[in-house]
Amino acid sequence: MQARDSRRWLILVVLCLSTLVLVIDNMVLSVAIPPLTADLGASAQDIQWILDSYILVFAGLLLTAGSLSDRFGRRRVMVIGLALFGVASLAAAYAADPVTLIAARTVMGIGGALIMPSTLSILITVFDEQERRKAMAAWSAVAMLGLVGGPVLGGALIAWFWWGAVFLINVPIAVLAIVASLVLMPESKGPQTRPDPIGAVLSVAGMSALVWTIIELPHGLSVPALAVAVVALAGFVVWELRTPHPMVPLRLFRNRTFSGGSFSLTLVQIGNGGLLLVLTQYLQYVLGYTPTESGLAFIPMAVASLACNTLGATLGARIGNRRLIVTGFAVSATGFALLSTLDASSGLATAAVSLLLMGAGGGLAMPAAVSALMGTIPAEHAGVGSALNDTIQQAGAALGIAVLGSVLASAYTAAMPATAPAAARLSIGSALGLGDAGIAAAARDAFTTAMSSAFLISAAGVVAAAVLALLVMPKKTASI
Repeated sequence: MQARDSRRWLILVVLCLSTLVLVIDNMVLSVAIPPLTADLGASAQDIQWILDSYILVFAGLLLTAGSLSDRFGRRRVMVIGLALFGVASLAAAYAADPVTLIAARTVMGIGGALIMPSTLSILITVFDEQERRKAMAAWSAVAMLGLVGGPVLGGALIAWFWWGAVFLINVPIAVLAIVASLVLMPESKGPQTRPDPIGAVLSVAGMSALVWTIIELPHGLSVPALAVAVVALAGFVVWELRTPHPMVPLRLFRNRTFSGGSFSLTLVQIGNGGLLLVLTQYLQYVLGYTPTESGLAFIPMAVASLACNTLGATLGARIGNRRLIVTGFAVSATGFALLSTLDASSGLATAAVSLLLMGAGGGLAMPAAVSALMGTIPAEHAGVGSALNDTIQQAGAALGIAVLGSVLASAYTAAMPATAPAAARLSIGSALGLGDAGIAAAARDAFTTAMSSAFLISAAGVVAAAVLALLVMPKKTASI
């Protein structure tokens, strides 16, 4: 059993702060899209890239960032990431045009890639097997607090100030996390090994090309990008299996717990990809909610998730992770299916029940899945092992946003009357901006029709995740 650090629970607070800054940023941006679009004059493609530029860089650099944290120090890499994230957030807050905002989001993606693998890798090296499950539950609870509290906070900031405040809030959190890291957190590294520059180049090129291909799917298949992704990733796998000093321990996938948990979470991310983006547009454009009210609508999801997160931490050691994962995913899928029944006259009650189910399902399943797969990663590969899981999930999230965004856009256009103006047939925001009551009503109906199709796909993705976990993961995964 590893020695316990006397400051381990304070270190957990730092790790939670570091994760919180990433989660809050992703969530508050979802409620900022409508006012941001109006103020910057951003097109639908601009909005897509404001969202996707972060994911593209984040996913492309995760494996390399995880390897760097193991080699040069997990605290050091996390602090550098927090500094980049904070500075880029400040630039994003005062962006005067979409191009500047996209550039700032790109740098934020670099910072996020340095932060994310370090947080989980430090957690599993600081806490031993007996306390790790409780630490994971606390970390997941804080992440959920940011997930749901982000839209609420973002809505309030937009109401009181302007959309740039949703980025400005990242700065003090990042500064506090940096100071606390330097004061409280000891440095940790993996064993010194030879660097793997070929593996790093192949991973960055392959993952960036893959995510680019996914992002561009709504506009057609980019054959050159797909070719680069296939060649680079195939070369990466071959190289990592042959080199005596691989950057990524691919043998982790031989473990059924790691592979089953990781790929199940990926399918869930595909389903979750467009949840907040689609639902916040429904609340604001269709139901006429303010950004603050839209954020408050997610409270049932937070309450259910926090309650079931605590329950899952207790039950996981008794009944095994697989049962919790499958049960949680089944409950989440039910929530998605219920969301698909929403229409322009539904009101908030159905959405609240749906979010309650999704929060409960996520609270049971997600900590159990992360705990199970992180428990299989050797301490010396904590950073890159965490990054490997994050990378697969981010690819799933990018695929989810691309697919669901494409389904939403095409189904909306198809459901709009052919006689409607071209701009109104492209987006609901443009339709409502015309000031024509008839076109506005048609746009709301068309949007809810398209939204139903997107959420049915999400439900199918989560059901597939549950089936995969049931078939691949062992009945009694190791307790951690």
